[in-house]
Amino acid sequence: MTITAPVRTDRPDQLGWAGAAKKRAELARDSVPPLEGGDHLSRAEFERRYAAMPYVKRAELIEGVVYMPSPVHIRHGETHANVMGWLFMYRMGTPGVRAADNVSILLDLDNEVQPDAILFRDLEHGGQCGITAKGFIVGSPELVVEVASSSASFDLHTKLRVYRRNGVQEYLVLLAQEERAVWHVLVEGEYQALEADEQGILRSRVFPGLWLHPEHFWTGDLPKLMAVLNQGLASQEHADFVAALVVGGQS
Repeated sequence: MTITAPVRTDRPDQLGWAGAAKKRAELARDSVPPLEGGDHLSRAEFERRYAAMPYVKRAELIEGVVYMPSPVHIRHGETHANVMGWLFMYRMGTPGVRAADNVSILLDLDNEVQPDAILFRDLEHGGQCGITAKGFIVGSPELVVEVASSSASFDLHTKLRVYRRNGVQEYLVLLAQEERAVWHVLVEGEYQALEADEQGILRSRVFPGLWLHPEHFWTGDLPKLMAVLNQGLASQEHADFVAALVVGGQS
């Protein structure tokens, strides 16, 4: 009795020309192309490639185009750290408000951004963005903060238009080289520059009590920077805001 070994059908050379072509197509389909700056992708394809590259720490989809920032210099890193400390102190004194850095935000079908910092209200406290099952922000945070090298950065051009169109109520850009803070407020669909008061303090309209003194920020005088913020946290406008947040969260 002759026993014939079964013929394997998973090798291309045993599938015939048509079968081999089909197998190669399946293998190609299963592999994920690398994410590269300048790629024009849908948001779904951007997320697929980004998820397959866990070693990539930051990538953004802006108007359907992939951006992958270059390595971060110390000026950017220190500015970022100071911003997060400032926002953390505000969050600590303001129940119902959350802060995050470098989190992916699903704005619309062509834009998935990863800003330096955000401040937002929980949905149960009147916020306008939520969190997906995968832990991404969906919708527009009330405040977005970006650290940029200069006014030539796309943070003040392309990204600004994206944030404005998606209803980000306040957009703060910190220009590291120029040591300048540009705080935009959304008014009737357009961004207007927030003006400092007579003491040189920028006061958020969306988050009462969130006060920033740019001079103290850029000179690195953190005690004075936090002293100004503490004045905002002790103000009546902040107390009223917290009271409204608590009532909104209980309703």
